Amino acid sequence: MRSPSPLSEVPGESAPPAPNGHQIARENGVLRQLIEVYRYLSNLAGQGAGLDEVAELIAERLSTAVAVIDDGLMVLAAAEAGGSAEDAGRFLLGGMAHPQLQNIIGVVGATHRALRMPGTNSIAPIIVAPISVGDMVSAYLLTLDDCQNVGDSDLSLLLSEHAATICGVILGRQRVIAGAATQARQDLVEGLLSGQGSDAEDICRWAAHLGYDEKRPHRVLSIALDDAPEQPGLARRARGVVEHFLTAHAPDAITAVRGREVVVIMPETNADASGAVQLATASIDRVREALNDTAVTVGVGGICRSALDISASYNDARRTVDIIRRMGRSGIALAVEDLGIHRLLLQVADPSQLRDFVREVFGGILETSHNDQEYLATLACYFRANNSPQRAARELHVHPNTVAYRLKRVEHLTNLDLSRYRDRLMAQVAVEILDAVGGTL
Repeated sequence: MRSPSPLSEVPGESAPPAPNGHQIARENGVLRQLIEVYRYLSNLAGQGAGLDEVAELIAERLSTAVAVIDDGLMVLAAAEAGGSAEDAGRFLLGGMAHPQLQNIIGVVGATHRALRMPGTNSIAPIIVAPISVGDMVSAYLLTLDDCQNVGDSDLSLLLSEHAATICGVILGRQRVIAGAATQARQDLVEGLLSGQGSDAEDICRWAAHLGYDEKRPHRVLSIALDDAPEQPGLARRARGVVEHFLTAHAPDAITAVRGREVVVIMPETNADASGAVQLATASIDRVREALNDTAVTVGVGGICRSALDISASYNDARRTVDIIRRMGRSGIALAVEDLGIHRLLLQVADPSQLRDFVREVFGGILETSHNDQEYLATLACYFRANNSPQRAARELHVHPNTVAYRLKRVEHLTNLDLSRYRDRLMAQVAVEILDAVGGTL
């Protein structure tokens, strides 16, 4: 007597029915189709195709609509069988509004596995497959799953998963290429700013690759974030705000990020740097508005008549930022031409030495007079009016005799003789230093 089969030993269970010839043929057909599409997808990745080609292939093979979205639900590619990318938007509008989409994406991103989102009365189910680049899920492949047959639905799921893998390869390649292009561009900018090209022809060629127009004058801006160590990540956010602002308001400008600084090489239509200063001031206001009064200081370099002048203009811009900060006036925009004598003074002395000089010249006024600000303001106005008491009086809205009296008091309190060239020069330099430090010592 033969022993019973294992299945018969389990009460209430029986062997599954053997598949008929039709089922076997159908399963074989599905497998052949999978293999064929897998081969096409792999070839697309090897041929350098983009996301659009993958979406079009899946849409055609499954006779449905397909889209690739990033983690911010922005559409990167879309296709619909027998239609256009715009036609695919019809299903996207419904799918994007699905109340469960965010939850499904969250689960898919965490598990790295495709899921089928239930349909509604107005839209069929949607397969959401994760697109991984490295260990991170950075995008998702959405496939409208309107198949009525279970086998076809399984085919859609398998194809979507494989297509998502291919999309990950494509996105990874694009990021590598973009990173290499960004690095190459950064290297070109660094070469221009440092002026270390092997010859003038190299520098001009580098500038041309970046979009520099030799027929137009340019200026270099150094937009530097002021210190804010208590806010981690602030430098990155500030750079992003500045870059976005410049893209919208100075599309012809060449920009580069260097640490806590954004360098801008921009065309300048005005000889007096007013256009560059205006843009710089607007950048400062935008950063303050976007990042809760975070301050940036902007220096505007000299005019560039050629790409060969870029390095010198950049050095001017950096020195201008340094001068502004050393004088305690961070958070403003200033062109190197507007520094005047300050540019020379601050290259040979530190702020404390300059303040000591002011105290030596105006010490008598600062220590003994309650009207020190009035006297010094009158003296500054007098120098601006080319030593004319009458013009100074008109600007100050006082009588000329008042100006004369105040100047006499200045001479008395400081032991200066404003009729002597040396004394007048010392007083003018001291006034300029006071202006640079904002009138404070």
